[in-house]
Amino acid sequence: MEKHRCVTLVPLFNHLGEADLAKIDQLVAHKTYQKGEQVILPDQDPQLTIVARGQLKVYQLSASGKEQLLRVVEPGGYEGENALFGAANENLFGEALAETTVCFLRHQDFSQLLLQYPQLSLKLLEINAKKAAATEHQAQFLVMEAVENRLAAYLLDLSKATNSETFTLPMKMKELAAFIGTTPETISRKFKNFEAAGWLKRQGREIQLLDLEALEDF
Repeated sequence: MEKHRCVTLVPLFNHLGEADLAKIDQLVAHKTYQKGEQVILPDQDPQLTIVARGQLKVYQLSASGKEQLLRVVEPGGYEGENALFGAANENLFGEALAETTVCFLRHQDFSQLLLQYPQLSLKLLEINAKKAAATEHQAQFLVMEAVENRLAAYLLDLSKATNSETFTLPMKMKELAAFIGTTPETISRKFKNFEAAGWLKRQGREIQLLDLEALEDF
């Protein structure tokens, strides 16, 4: 792995100087997981989990044991910051969606970093506020009655986020279906309906939006 790759990827740390990054990098443990392996489990010791390469599916289980996808973490993203501040992880899981390299920062080491670098606390609050806003935005999908509404809103958001009408879906159909609260079969049918209407073209996970106004009408 490249030197300091994990810490330089994370917005929480990448504003620090090279000397400080070197100190933090010495505290970080690296590990690579294969597709399908569990990275985060409820009974683990509190730690910050940073994705350096690959993708991490973060989910929780419903009372019936059904998987509820929360988000897909890309390189530079991280999980576990709440546990570092004393919130127990009772029902949060993380699974590698492909070969994924992660970095771990232990609770006690992270606490020392906050004392040594007070500016990290303010940066963490800023990032967590954005993360909470994204979670709230996902919840808005679930109050929309029609799957078409949720899918259209999701695709428009991706277009805005990438500043392009052509983009790659960041997750597979199974994960996308769980994300917006439907089944893979249903979301596949909706994509076909959108294509038949001339609103988009899809090839695998490659999407090209052709009629933004029609999608916005949803």
